[in-house]
Amino acid sequence: MDPVRNPYAPGAGQRPPELAGRDRQLEQFEVTLERVAAGRPERSMVLFGLRGVGKTVLLNALRSAAVNRAWGTGKIEARPEVSIRLQVAQAVHAAVREVAHRHRDPDRVDEVAGVLKSFALATGRGDRAGSRWVPGAHLADVPATKGRADSGDLELDLLELFTDVAALARDLGVGIGLFLDEMQDVPLPELTALCGACHEISQQGAPLVVVGAGLPHLPAALAASRSYAERLFAYVEVDRLPRAMAERAWTVPAAGEGVTFEPDALDELYRLTDGYPYFVQAYGKVTWDAAVADPVRLADVEAAAPEAEAELGRGFFGVRYERATPAERDYMVAMADLALETGDGPVATADIARHLGRKPQSLSPARDGLIKKGLVYSAERGQIAFTVPHFARFLRGRDA
Repeated sequence: MDPVRNPYAPGAGQRPPELAGRDRQLEQFEVTLERVAAGRPERSMVLFGLRGVGKTVLLNALRSAAVNRAWGTGKIEARPEVSIRLQVAQAVHAAVREVAHRHRDPDRVDEVAGVLKSFALATGRGDRAGSRWVPGAHLADVPATKGRADSGDLELDLLELFTDVAALARDLGVGIGLFLDEMQDVPLPELTALCGACHEISQQGAPLVVVGAGLPHLPAALAASRSYAERLFAYVEVDRLPRAMAERAWTVPAAGEGVTFEPDALDELYRLTDGYPYFVQAYGKVTWDAAVADPVRLADVEAAAPEAEAELGRGFFGVRYERATPAERDYMVAMADLALETGDGPVATADIARHLGRKPQSLSPARDGLIKKGLVYSAERGQIAFTVPHFARFLRGRDA
């Protein structure tokens, strides 16, 4: 088949041509936007799940829904051990720019911009390192507002900033949406501050929502930061696609190019991918290129599978494996071996220590390093699991 017409799009955060299986979440968020803009109480939202299930794609789709309703929006991608203050300032700046040009009172806009500038300038010098966004340059036309959002207490400063920015949006009958990816990487004290500010904002009925996305342990991290976090957010687990939705992700884009699939080809594709959205796109793309003609047959899928597996091994799996130290790789291989007994589910850390002939305490640095790198997560106390689907299978194949 013509590779130029290939309709599939495997990529980090890249929206597939058919966003299958996410209609309910999008509809739920549309209701949230309407309620918040109308001053009705509604919770912010947190998406959580393994890597490759489409959390970032869905996060971006939710942001697009807010943009379509003329909301001001900004996006943040958290990084381990890096303060979010400057990133929040940058995201809020983007959101303010989206609504400011429609506001009839330029002085009011300048007041909010001054508060934003004071918030940004309170960022510590070390936390500005490596950032391309310079508050003084982007907000050069307004003076910083002294005594507002500049105390150095992040929770208080976030509350004051969010209050003023939300009020600006309310003047226009819309709201502000901040979209935070890799939320599990926000340092715990700052996650606590963010939850506190969101809690106060929700009690005020201010038109501002925070939508976070992160790994499976994100709900537990939020609960550890604030006891009320479990009631503060609407938690949405983003999981693999059921058969009907995965089939839709293959057949709808192909139909747009006048191509169909034979049923046994779809059976094999689902068996190979387990419905994980990234794999759905990766196998779809390679199968299209391998297919001889319409319809796509089982033989085409079988011919494409080794290449798809090799591409995933080099990219999706391989780059993650290469990030790990030798000790961390040994730990992951032990996890993968033991996961055979759990159906590639969580593994007890005590079992890993026994498997390696080590004391559990001596393995803590490797485990903690893998958690910080986002390769594993603590499924529950005393257990550990991979954040990447099929990673255990990849490691066992690599070690064979």
